Amino acid sequence: MVLRRLLAAFGAGVEVDTLLSGSVRPGGTLSGEVRFSSGKSDHRVTAINLEFVAEVEVEREGQTHKSRYEFFEAKVAGEVLLAAGSTHSVPFALPVPWETPLSTLGGHQLYGIRLGVSTELELAGALDKGDLDPLHVEPLPVHEAVLNALGRLGFTFSKADLESGTIPGSQMPFYQEIEYWPGGQFRNSFKELELTFVTGPSTVDVILEADRRGGFLSAGRDALNRFTLPHSESGDLTALINEKLGRLSA
Repeated sequence: MVLRRLLAAFGAGVEVDTLLSGSVRPGGTLSGEVRFSSGKSDHRVTAINLEFVAEVEVEREGQTHKSRYEFFEAKVAGEVLLAAGSTHSVPFALPVPWETPLSTLGGHQLYGIRLGVSTELELAGALDKGDLDPLHVEPLPVHEAVLNALGRLGFTFSKADLESGTIPGSQMPFYQEIEYWPGGQFRNSFKELELTFVTGPSTVDVILEADRRGGFLSAGRDALNRFTLPHSESGDLTALINEKLGRLSA
């Protein structure tokens, strides 16, 4: 699928059309092309940059609001003298950071997650940032193995979000939580389950945080289990996840 966006820079008659090659995975490559053309005048484009942007929940003084976080930037074109009526094209291939959050599951947009690519045009000493082109990030096989195991155990997707803050082992200023309603044998143990991935070049840390139900003489509490899987782990993880969840419910 090709995604397009049209940008008229500063009313100066320069149009930028960014085409993305489709969905990507963490650690993969986003390829595409930036096309820019001039109207009736000559222009000097000093640089074109692409930024990966996430919409993140920020909590301050008990209030929550959304904020744009730029977590990757790359220069895809340097100075270009754009003659009147001419068109220039720049192909690009950018590395996708390993910790880029997921935005697509099972071919469907992950509700609550907004990721995008912003094209920044430097022209005549000024900057113009356009609207976001959606960035579709699919899970790695090891991610899918964990997600599929939760489904087999009766957990149902509730929502997902990106929250401000850095968790141990991560380099990102935010982290992703994928939330589930419990089912199966854990229906009476948990109120909800939150899943977070911290992905690196060779391994993935899986963080399961359960909101445990209280008993007649005990209050509910949060319980956490963190473990590491290699990227090569892509088979049936139902037994492993069942064992990890069992520890949270004990």
